[in-house]
Amino acid sequence: MKLMFASDIHGSAFYCRRMLELYKNSGAERLVLLGDILYHGPRNDLPKEYAPKEVIAMLNPLKHELLAVRGNCDTEVDQMVLEFPILADYCLLMVGQTRMYATHGHVYNENHLPPLTDGDALIHGHTHLLEAKEITAEDGRRIKILNPGSVSIPKGGNPATYALLEDGVFTILTLDGDIVRQISL
Repeated sequence: MKLMFASDIHGSAFYCRRMLELYKNSGAERLVLLGDILYHGPRNDLPKEYAPKEVIAMLNPLKHELLAVRGNCDTEVDQMVLEFPILADYCLLMVGQTRMYATHGHVYNENHLPPLTDGDALIHGHTHLLEAKEITAEDGRRIKILNPGSVSIPKGGNPATYALLEDGVFTILTLDGDIVRQISL
């Protein structure tokens, strides 16, 4: 199974359009949105082509292909206009033998791990900083920390990015298709 992960669209019609082009061309079976879909938030500048209504119109037709978790900028009002569930704080995905805990990252992250076992992966957005690494928790558990970065408002000098997961390999790519980082699960 091939999955695409994206986070932090923040209402940008420009970047949502580009993300969906990449999704359609990727061959991925599902697009997993890691929160902050429509609203830009009070700490962020307006993203390019900030147009949440256009983002709604682009995403709703794909409702059967989308999995989403709630970001700190996502609300019940957003759920009223989106035709796919966005208010779950997390979802668990089994990819091969790896359990992936997908969340936005404002509650659970590398510094506050959810209940994971050795070999599990935590995937989140929120920081707008791409990441693909393995850490060892204080009790010795090995956990993969994955973050596809942000498609619309990248931070830390990073480019706009998304990720693909195929055959146990998590690959972070720029919107131009350049591989930024890879890690095997």
